[in-house]
Amino acid sequence: MNQHTRRQFLGQGSRLGIGAMALESLLRRETGAAGTPPSGKARRVIYLCQSGAPSQIDLFDYKPSLEKRYNQDLPDSVRDGQRLTTMSSGQERFPIAPGIFKFKRHGQSGQTVSELLPHIASISDQVCYIKSMHTEAINHDPAITFLQTGAEQAGRPSFGSWVSYGLGSGNDDLPSFVVLLSRGSGRPNCQPLYDRLWGSGFLPSKHQGVKFLSSGDPVLYLKNPPGVSDKTRERNLEAIANLNHLHHESYGDAETLTRIAQYELAHRMQASVPGVADLSDEPESTFKRYGPRARIRGTYAYNCLLARRLIERDVRFVQLFHMGWDQHNALPKQIRGQCADTDQPSAALVKDLSERGLLDDTLVIWGGEFGRTVYSQGALTEDNYGRDHHPRCFTIWMAGAGVKAGHCHGVTDDFSYNVVKDPVHIHDLNATILHLLGMEHEKLTFRYQGRDFRLTDVHGKIVKGLLA
Repeated sequence: MNQHTRRQFLGQGSRLGIGAMALESLLRRETGAAGTPPSGKARRVIYLCQSGAPSQIDLFDYKPSLEKRYNQDLPDSVRDGQRLTTMSSGQERFPIAPGIFKFKRHGQSGQTVSELLPHIASISDQVCYIKSMHTEAINHDPAITFLQTGAEQAGRPSFGSWVSYGLGSGNDDLPSFVVLLSRGSGRPNCQPLYDRLWGSGFLPSKHQGVKFLSSGDPVLYLKNPPGVSDKTRERNLEAIANLNHLHHESYGDAETLTRIAQYELAHRMQASVPGVADLSDEPESTFKRYGPRARIRGTYAYNCLLARRLIERDVRFVQLFHMGWDQHNALPKQIRGQCADTDQPSAALVKDLSERGLLDDTLVIWGGEFGRTVYSQGALTEDNYGRDHHPRCFTIWMAGAGVKAGHCHGVTDDFSYNVVKDPVHIHDLNATILHLLGMEHEKLTFRYQGRDFRLTDVHGKIVKGLLA
């Protein structure tokens, strides 16, 4: 009697239609999971992820009354027994550190922004500040994983992967989801970043983020190996595709179709990626706008400019990760470096997109995984302090397609410790961003291990106060 493995049984079934169904499903996802064009105001996203958690107290959430509370203990009634990290839970006291940086009102909207961010302050009338963000995660890895995937545990698809899955690609010659990394000058060797943060999880692997490198070839293995001509590589790819098609006919594995598509995309990227990464056609005025480091590959300024070039070519989702915001001590010195890295390029990107007519359908998001405590971690002096992790309230900002410009959403208490009005959870933020992209967060699902998963899990509501 012939023994059949499960794989062989399913492989034989593919000849009766399973393979055709998988192919149809994959092709349908090329134009979006819903099979219809997006109806939102946003077509593309640039996500400026500030890894390590910027201090909202020193940058955006101005609390002038704290000046009179310098070095006083944080009242127990404010903390109300909330969880602390092991890095400061052993302190004998929690002295209030008001922050040493000046704030000013800007624009017709009168938004208060720190002196550390004069360029971002200058675009306040185009920006929606959300000061009432909150999350459950209190440590970096689960927090940034939660921000990117909607879950603290690793393994779920990233935000960019969900958008790629939901809307498909806008460009046949470039990835739908591109990731750019830079290392800050504030605390350059702090929290590491892992590729799973832009991974596709259980979605087809074609939706994972493609990381552009800061040295050498922009993308690994784009160039032909020594001695291999373009013609030879084309023949090799054709032979590999034929083998993959035979494999798919036998087993009906949809991931085989993804593999074929990725090989073909990689071949097209040999021509498209060098062109988009070559900044020689940019005028001098562009580099002046983005700042002196915009010519230096791998810097945040360079990546902001590259993000604009990718968006111009209809890349669906571009994510920048800038490390170095984890200021547990020496915050005044370190945060100055981070702001010098990011302030001018971030504002330049918004202005550049606006002048080119791209901001109307491009959503720009700036923010980290949580906030910082009002009390000092470690010794407090008049010119130095540190801040521990704080998930109860933090600030992000958004600009562009469908966002209420010149608006401040949410209010925190006098200590920037708790949200007292219009809270916005991570799930709410993600639901709202998907809405701006024309997708219903409750319907953007993928069946895996017997249940329908989504970015917002079983949570999230659209925050209408953020919408224009």
